[in-house]
Amino acid sequence: MYHISELAQHVNLSRSTLLYYEKLGLIKAKRQTNGYRYYSDNDLQRIRLLQQLQAGGLTLKECQSCLDGKINRDMLMDRLQVLEQEIATKQHAKQLLSSMLGINASCNWHETIERTAPLAHLEWLKKQGFNEKEALRLKWLSKNINEHEQYMADFESIFYGLDRLSPSDDNDSLKALHALPINTGNVLDVGCGKGLTTCLLAQHSDFTLTALDNDEYHLSCLKEKIKHQPINERITTSCSSMMAMLFEEQQFDVIWAEGSAYIMGVNNALKQWQRFLKPHGYVVISDLVWLTDTPSIEAYEFWQKNYPDMTSKQQRTTDIINAGYEVITSFTQSVQSWLNYLVPLKQKLNDIDDNDYKSNSVNDLRQEIHIHDQYLGQYGYQLFVLKSKR
Repeated sequence: MYHISELAQHVNLSRSTLLYYEKLGLIKAKRQTNGYRYYSDNDLQRIRLLQQLQAGGLTLKECQSCLDGKINRDMLMDRLQVLEQEIATKQHAKQLLSSMLGINASCNWHETIERTAPLAHLEWLKKQGFNEKEALRLKWLSKNINEHEQYMADFESIFYGLDRLSPSDDNDSLKALHALPINTGNVLDVGCGKGLTTCLLAQHSDFTLTALDNDEYHLSCLKEKIKHQPINERITTSCSSMMAMLFEEQQFDVIWAEGSAYIMGVNNALKQWQRFLKPHGYVVISDLVWLTDTPSIEAYEFWQKNYPDMTSKQQRTTDIINAGYEVITSFTQSVQSWLNYLVPLKQKLNDIDDNDYKSNSVNDLRQEIHIHDQYLGQYGYQLFVLKSKR
């Protein structure tokens, strides 16, 4: 026989809990002549069985049902399904938290939130101490707060000395230029990189150009390239954000954005940039689009991870029209534009020792090249020449 304090010590429960169990009829004390409650070994074992049932996730009422009668299998199956759902929810939460901490590489929190709330994701990254340039690089390149610095150091090392940071070709750019009905005025080249297209436009038109990029090194390459050329007088640079441009309204006749608008979202770019255009001004913009309705699973999954906003050529055209633009012409960039990008990059990757790079940058670039080698043609860059309806 156990006094209530002794029983409480054996089962690691409080006196008030045992009294509550007795009130429910789960255990039953015997009163001695002195008035004290005493419990039997059967009560002790009954509580231990109750504790095991509770450990299985059953409520106290469900435990009592199991103790007092035959097991209700339907009730237990329902409880099992609830537990499985709870476990899945908690496991997902664990994966997201470990991803935020850089512990779990199989679940990338940044990719998940980028698909569902890209603008909020960018603002959150800024609050973690990243400036806009680094926040954007983290969104689109490293995707890992903890490895970002090493990733970008490796990435820049790989691309050092390469002129093209994405597919492009002079003939494609000139084709778009010649589709414009004007040849003079002010042009803003957004995300100009090292200024290959900026120089090309200056050489084949009478435009005055502003080259905008958020990377001072890229702009320094452009300045060095043109400092002894006559076009130098018609090109100015602006190291600033494409998402918070400080130009005057209606300042430009043309906004040119090859391979850069995706950074802030094509639809958002078309909306935000329109106020910087003169009435019925022009936009030249390129975007990676699907060229087939039935892409391969591997290609689709790759671009869902790396460019979740990617859509079909037809849908992007509809988006453009809905944004208040007329399509003057549209064409898929040439195979040569991809060769200009991929051949030097492949050569660079062939020349390096992978062991010198500690981040995932090399593996990511090799994976990208694999996708291009296998599936290019199912997707491609579509270049649009547009006229604002305003």
